[in-house]
Amino acid sequence: MMLCLKISLKICGIVYPWRQCLIRNIKLYRKFCSSSQIHQHPLPMIHVDAFLYDDDFVDSLCEEGKMSRNYCTECGSYKTASLEFISHSFSLMELKFLYHHVLPDLTGKVVVDVGSRLGAVLFAGYLYSSASQLYGVEMNADFCQLQEMMVTKYQFIDRIKVVHADICTQASLLQKADVVVMNNVFEYFLDRQEQARAWEFVACNVTKRGSLLVTVPSLTESLSKVQTDIQLGQWVEEMQLNYDVYVEKDVDREALVQIHLYKIL
Repeated sequence: MMLCLKISLKICGIVYPWRQCLIRNIKLYRKFCSSSQIHQHPLPMIHVDAFLYDDDFVDSLCEEGKMSRNYCTECGSYKTASLEFISHSFSLMELKFLYHHVLPDLTGKVVVDVGSRLGAVLFAGYLYSSASQLYGVEMNADFCQLQEMMVTKYQFIDRIKVVHADICTQASLLQKADVVVMNNVFEYFLDRQEQARAWEFVACNVTKRGSLLVTVPSLTESLSKVQTDIQLGQWVEEMQLNYDVYVEKDVDREALVQIHLYKIL
């Protein structure tokens, strides 16, 4: 329990410098928070990185008038609707659940995070698991630079490697992975045709028998929105998770049930 607390505090210690770095670099901050990154989504949506900004922090911003959870559907009227919040990073709660209750012992294993953004899965994997190598594949050069900065600062370089690339160029990396993590990677950034191409590539290369695939949302939900030839029953078997095993205070069960685990057949 004490070790877990120390690790959580260390991760929280990583979060604060991230926030300050984004605030200092206003151009990057706007890119990071811009809703224009959300591709062809029919309703207003705000991207809030759950690793950097937990619900309590967002609530405090709303109370200060710096953020709103609602938008006006008819300018100047009282007719409002709730904004949808989306994160492409796991919160600290979700990271604990992932490494303590979803994944098995990772000693000697290779973990690949597709779309690693600011490195939440990598840093938590370094501290919460014994994975031998943690790879983050990220297309955004600025995010890669920030990840590298933190990897160096906290001396994670022996087990974490950041790859600046499109995942569709990383066949060999996916093929050797023991665990692949995909958190809202394609849907909000690619059009339907590009999503289909990316999913086909993943299915063709994440093929190591017995390896694990973690997705948010489920594969069924993600693939229902695109046309592919992927036969889920021939590729993966979904593993049942106990979402009630996480007993810490203020658990967001709704967030946890979005996490799905699959074994490659």
